[in-house]
Amino acid sequence: MHQITRLTTTLLVLATLITAACGGTAGAPQDGDRPATLRVGLIPNQAPDKVRAQYEPFRHYLASVLGQPVETFVATDYAGVVEAMAADRLDLAYFGGFTYVQAEQRAGVSPIVTEVDRETNTPKYFSAIIVRASSPYRNTGDLKGKRFAFGDIASTSGSLYPRVMLDHAGIGSFEDPQTFVYTGGHDATLAAVINGTVEAGGIEKRIMDRAFDTGTFRREQIRVIEQTLVQGYPWVVRSKLDRTLVDRITDAFLKIDQPDLLQLMRAVRYTKVVKSDYDEIRTEARRLGLVK
Repeated sequence: MHQITRLTTTLLVLATLITAACGGTAGAPQDGDRPATLRVGLIPNQAPDKVRAQYEPFRHYLASVLGQPVETFVATDYAGVVEAMAADRLDLAYFGGFTYVQAEQRAGVSPIVTEVDRETNTPKYFSAIIVRASSPYRNTGDLKGKRFAFGDIASTSGSLYPRVMLDHAGIGSFEDPQTFVYTGGHDATLAAVINGTVEAGGIEKRIMDRAFDTGTFRREQIRVIEQTLVQGYPWVVRSKLDRTLVDRITDAFLKIDQPDLLQLMRAVRYTKVVKSDYDEIRTEARRLGLVK
């Protein structure tokens, strides 16, 4: 009897040790992926080379704070960044709100932060419909039947919200390629409006303003006929990433205080976001038949 009791006690001790070695009780969360090199994806809301150069100081900053190598990836279009995230080839990505909504249908991803915008001093920024300054068009309804430029088809402020504004003005069919064209990026849309390739276009207002500030184009060449606020671009992590690493990445954003770096990243500072912050984008995208 004593031997049976000792054997039972020994087995209980072994079971306890095994449970502890496995991380606790059944169902307890396990550590996620901890990549040796953090892979960061960036949507090409401007020419890819321009985007990569713009975020090089951020890459250096993040590598320094995390104490590990960081590499950036810019696809040729928005869908390429979504595909890379879905294939677990990226750990962190900078998406537009609409791109994030598309990505969450393909992959396990979570938004962590967005920038506080310099113009609005909120986590939202402006999408605008623009025309040439000399244009006779005064409101969005005047654009019916006129040649119009979107940016990338998956752009939030260059495609989704311009569609919303056009739809509210009674322009609800976007299938005619002779009327609606896709330039691939905001800078290309601005050029198309100014050079007369199209009569109007949808654009992210702060990218347009940066083009004016750098002298690429002149502010007096265009006119905004409508604008609307959009929830800021989320930085998104893949769900398999180690939670401690996610917390460190989030903290790195929240602690950015270098004025030059914040200026490059179009931010006053960063603030946390959650999935529900993008509910309006989900609703509008479904209403327009862009996502299921």
